[in-house]
Amino acid sequence: MKIIIVGAYAIGTYLAKFFSRNNYDITLIDTNEENLERLARDFDILTMAAPPTSIDTLREVGTAKADLFIAVTNDEGANITACILAHALGARKTVAKVDSYEYMKQENEIVFNNLGVNSLIYPELLAATDIINGLKMSWVRQRWDVHQGALVMLGIKLRESCEILDKPLREISGPDDPYHVVAIKRGDETIIPGGNDVLKLYDLAYFMTRKNYIPYVRKIVGKEHYVDVKNVMVMGGGSTAVRSVNMMPEYMNAKVIEYDEQRCEQLNGLIESEDTLVINGDGRDMSLLVEEGIRSHQAFVALTGNSETNILACLSAKRMGVRKTVAMVENLDYVGMAESLDIGTIVNRKVIAASYIYQMMLDANVHNVRFLMTANADVAEFVPVQGSKVTRKQVKELSIPRGMTFGGLVREGEGMLVSGNTQIEAGDTVVVFCHNVDMRKVEKMFI
Repeated sequence: MKIIIVGAYAIGTYLAKFFSRNNYDITLIDTNEENLERLARDFDILTMAAPPTSIDTLREVGTAKADLFIAVTNDEGANITACILAHALGARKTVAKVDSYEYMKQENEIVFNNLGVNSLIYPELLAATDIINGLKMSWVRQRWDVHQGALVMLGIKLRESCEILDKPLREISGPDDPYHVVAIKRGDETIIPGGNDVLKLYDLAYFMTRKNYIPYVRKIVGKEHYVDVKNVMVMGGGSTAVRSVNMMPEYMNAKVIEYDEQRCEQLNGLIESEDTLVINGDGRDMSLLVEEGIRSHQAFVALTGNSETNILACLSAKRMGVRKTVAMVENLDYVGMAESLDIGTIVNRKVIAASYIYQMMLDANVHNVRFLMTANADVAEFVPVQGSKVTRKQVKELSIPRGMTFGGLVREGEGMLVSGNTQIEAGDTVVVFCHNVDMRKVEKMFI
C-alpha cells in the first residue's frame, strides 16, 4: 500500500513512524528539511522537502498511485488544497486535518466529497469526545460505545474494593455472565486473556458488556461509591478545552482557568454556556485552586500544551481530593509515566487522529478503529461479508491469530457477547481486540 503524508508535525510524524513499522510504502512531504532528514534516518520512509500544494511535487512522489493521501500540516487551507489536487491526480482516498468546527457539520460533508476530500479529521473534536465520555462516568478510565450503546467497552482501574480479583476468568466471566474481560494492562504487560487468567489489584481491565448491565459491572468492580461528575475544573483554554466545555451535558458546570489574559477574553465569546466561569490565573497555583473551590469539584481536566504540566496538575488535584482527573499528554514518552502515576484518563490527540485515519486503510467494512494507548492494543468494529472466514464456523473452531479476541457483536441493533459457541453471521458488527497483531491479517477474516 502506498501512502503519502503531507506535514511532518505531530500527527504526520506519528503516522509515518507507525506505518513504517508495518512495512507500508511511505512518502513524507514537508518544507522542514532538518526534520525530514531525522525521520528518514530513523525510519524506513521516503521524504521530500517541498511545498505540499505544488502539483509538480505531488506528481513527483507518485500521487497518482497513492492508496491514501493524508494532509496534516498546521494549515487547514493547505491540507484541503493538497487533497483536492491529490484527488485530481488520481489518489484513491484523501483525508485532511482541519481546525474549523464548521467544516465538520454533516451538511458540509457532501461539499468536501465533491471537491475530492474523502474525509476530514478535527483532532480537537475527537479528543473532546473522549474527554466527555470519561467525565460522564467518573469510575471509568475509558468508555467506547458500539452502535449507540448496544455494546459498551469500559476500561476500569481495579482497586481493593473489586470483588472479582484473583479468580480465574472462566469462573467469573462465562458464557452466561453479562460481561467479558477482553484485555488487561498489568504494569508494562498487555494480556488478551483466556479462561485461566485472573484479574489482579491495580490492573487496568477492559470489560465488554451491554448498556443495561453497566450498573452490574460497576458493582462487581467496587465502584458504586464514586460520585457522578457535576462540577468540572478545566486548566487551559485552548481549542480542545473549548470543544470539551461546549460538549458537556447540561447537568455539568465548568470553570476554565487560563493563564493568558487576552485568551480569557476570547474564551468568553467562544464558550456557549453563560454559566461557565473563565478565570485568569495559573492552574498550577494551589492557592488559586483552593480559592476557586477545587475540593467541591468532582473532576479536574488539564488541557494545556505542556504534558508535564498537565500530569503534575492532575497529581495535585488528586491530592486535594478530586476523584476524576483527565490529562492531555501529547508527548508519547510520558504516557507510561502518567499511567504509572495513576493520573486517570489520558488523552493524546495524535493517537486518536491516527486511529481514525488507520481505518481508512482497511478494505473491509470496518469502523471505529481505536488504539488503546495505555494498553498498547487495538479495537475495531468489523462487518463480515457473505462467505467470509468468520462466518463459516463457530468461534471456537476458528483459527484466530494469537493476541486477538472477539469482544461482542451487534445483530439487528441488539448487542450480544461472543462465546465459543457463537456463530457470526454476515452483516453482524463484530468487535475485535488485538495486541501485537497486524490488523490487515484480521481484515482477511472478514472479506
